[in-house]
Amino acid sequence: MERYDLIVIGTGPGGYHAAIRAAQLGLKVLAVEAAEVGGVCLNVGCIPTKALLHAAETLHHLKVAEGFGLKAKPELDPRKLGAWRDQVVGRLTGGVGTLLKGNKVDLARGFARFTGPKEIEVEGKRYGARTFILATGSEPASLKGFPFGEDVWDSTRALKVEEGIPKRLLVIGGGAVGLEFGQIYRRLGAEVTLIEYMPEILPAGDPETAGLLRRALEKEGIRVLTGTKAVGYERQKDGLHVALEPAQGGKGETLVVDKILVAVGRKPRTEGLGLEKAGVAVDEKGFVKVNQKMETTASGIYAIGDVARPPLLAHKAMKEGLVAAENAAGKESAFDYQVPSVVYTSPEWAGVGLTEEEARRAGYKVKVGKFPLAASGRALTLGGAEGMVKVVGDAETDLLLGVFLVGPQAGELIAEATLALEMGATVTDLALTVHAHPTLSEGLMEAAEAFHKQAIHILNR
Repeated sequence: MERYDLIVIGTGPGGYHAAIRAAQLGLKVLAVEAAEVGGVCLNVGCIPTKALLHAAETLHHLKVAEGFGLKAKPELDPRKLGAWRDQVVGRLTGGVGTLLKGNKVDLARGFARFTGPKEIEVEGKRYGARTFILATGSEPASLKGFPFGEDVWDSTRALKVEEGIPKRLLVIGGGAVGLEFGQIYRRLGAEVTLIEYMPEILPAGDPETAGLLRRALEKEGIRVLTGTKAVGYERQKDGLHVALEPAQGGKGETLVVDKILVAVGRKPRTEGLGLEKAGVAVDEKGFVKVNQKMETTASGIYAIGDVARPPLLAHKAMKEGLVAAENAAGKESAFDYQVPSVVYTSPEWAGVGLTEEEARRAGYKVKVGKFPLAASGRALTLGGAEGMVKVVGDAETDLLLGVFLVGPQAGELIAEATLALEMGATVTDLALTVHAHPTLSEGLMEAAEAFHKQAIHILNR
């Protein structure tokens, strides 16, 4: 049996971060991968989706450019688009493989399962280690009455634009995945209906900014139905007849589409790992139980990323991977970070920290500052004035509690807010920070000034 200091199971964002950091700290490391290096994110998640979003946005800009005095007649070549998507993916996954090798991390291909507390088996070969990190990620959750197949897509199948753009698409789920694919397919020519069971899209986010994003998507022709559930479908000659009902009961409707995308969340990948033989416990939803050090219920075994706990975000997994690796190397590290969320639609949505309601429940005296991007010179020059920056703070201490944005490049702008929260900044700190002009980032400063009724470019009400 070959032995290591650390074995990392899974090479997605969390796994490869953990393996590389552990090797940097002097550990002998083995990484095990059952599918492709880079995991879901690089191969069938974050990266290929963002490539398609960029392509769809470029197509959209070309179509509306006549309003700027520019004329173009764009044409979509789905096969070439698919090839470009794969080229982007291949470059990044190849880079991760090079980084693992360059850091002297061994790589074993195959499905790993525990045969004992400190042993695993991969394709008939046994490996032992002093410590383990579980980084097996997640997979799309299914929906009763909508089994994945030819009619019903999961997010992986939805990436395959080269196989054809459906004329009519139903997206079930108003989270990030559903919203992003809904806009991709709308901009590529499909008629898109998106339904969400909860009263608003992005139900875990700030409702006001989520509502602004919804209106922007509806302006593009996406039909958004909230408080709605899909109860089943039937294939008929003219398409898939989907039965929709109000979530709270009442008269429903039948929607006829060509394809259905189910994007109702993801579930952790723990099946077949033999966790019971390692003494690793999972919770009622199947997530591996961990503490702030990313330790599981079994000594010397850590879990990170989607398999461990929500939110299911690649950047959260990356930081958790570093924490687990450092603890596996004998250091003291804990996961105590602000985690931003981003939806890469156009306009983008981003948020970090506490929403108004969460802050009230936590006992703060909540106050907000808002700045509409309609008053932003830079937003206007980009051809899109839709959106808002919203700052949530404590009226008594001025402590910054949360920031939520809808607009161009919101995913980039949220980094400043995340740093401010991480450092315990006040709303005044944001307001006093000099921002370059004209930039979108000025919106953060303006919202912070509005918090104190000192905004310059909007009336203080």
